[in-house]
Amino acid sequence: MRWTSLLAIYFLFWFLSLFLVLPFGIRTTDEVGGEKIPGQADSAPHEFRPLRIVLRTSLVALALFALFYANYSFGWITTDTLRSWFHGPAEANR
Repeated sequence: MRWTSLLAIYFLFWFLSLFLVLPFGIRTTDEVGGEKIPGQADSAPHEFRPLRIVLRTSLVALALFALFYANYSFGWITTDTLRSWFHGPAEANR
């Protein structure tokens, strides 16, 4: 596989991981006991830390990408495996 394809797949995993990581560790102003700014949404985070989010996202994406690449290299789950899961072993051999 080309390195550009690997990079593109990593970034797909990165953006998927971003949406998985974003809700964790967020505390609202009410939970912290801080003072609200007029017009602030109740669900707004008290403190936004983008570097922490990027680091967590990169680590989760790296783990998912490593699993993907290992499966690509060793062929643990193939299209034949998926076909047998969804259509049964008799139809998978056609």
